[in-house]
Amino acid sequence: MRDLGVGFRYLLKGQRWVGRHGRQYGFGLLPGLITLVLYAAALVALALWGSDLIGWATPFADDWADPWTGLFRGFLTAVLFALALLLCVLTFTAMTLLIGQPFYESLSERVDRDVSPDGTAPESDLPLLRELWISARDSLRIVLRAAVWAALLFALGFIPVAGQTVVPVIGFFVTGFFLTEELTAVALQRRGVEVRERLALLRSRKTLVWGFGTPLAVAFLVPFVAVFLMPGAVAGATLMARDLMGEETQDGAAKQPEDANTP
Repeated sequence: MRDLGVGFRYLLKGQRWVGRHGRQYGFGLLPGLITLVLYAAALVALALWGSDLIGWATPFADDWADPWTGLFRGFLTAVLFALALLLCVLTFTAMTLLIGQPFYESLSERVDRDVSPDGTAPESDLPLLRELWISARDSLRIVLRAAVWAALLFALGFIPVAGQTVVPVIGFFVTGFFLTEELTAVALQRRGVEVRERLALLRSRKTLVWGFGTPLAVAFLVPFVAVFLMPGAVAGATLMARDLMGEETQDGAAKQPEDANTP
């Protein structure tokens, strides 16, 4: 259980790191803002035309007696929007990391150099396009796994009592695990750790992962919070990746602070 507190401290340390490095924080906000606009537009479109989509998909209900047609389609519309919202939460990090790959790669390297005893950071030595391809491929794999869990938890949500109490709690832990995997991937990919190895590494210390990712999953439910926490989450995940890999880390605050104008 000690790892729960350790994971949460890495989350806080990441936020403190970007707080001391304002320029890195500013650049790290851009991908989240872009993703937020795209997701908001998709949800607005679904809210406006979701009922039309459900009507088109359920022609067999046209001849039902009132009010059953409206109730049935209204229920399906609400289910569709709720599922879309859950998928947005589960995939927001993956999409933001994909859009912001160069930004977060640079931020993660800066964290590594800042806390490394010798001031160096692991480098992938891969061309940018190759890194983007690997990131997109791995993100898709994780999103598909997350979507399976989302569908399962959504179905279990209809179980009386447990569906409204136990299942949401499990959902936060599952979401926290996948959030952590996506965030640590930035640092672990530079170290040549493949997605299967990353998942095995994270499963070996689940309480550490939950301590980091579960509070983040809860915070991400608040509108706009994900955008502002993402840079610090990447920084904290880099610190946690060093722990998972058994790398020595020293407090970056003890070093000479970097110039705020340094790119």
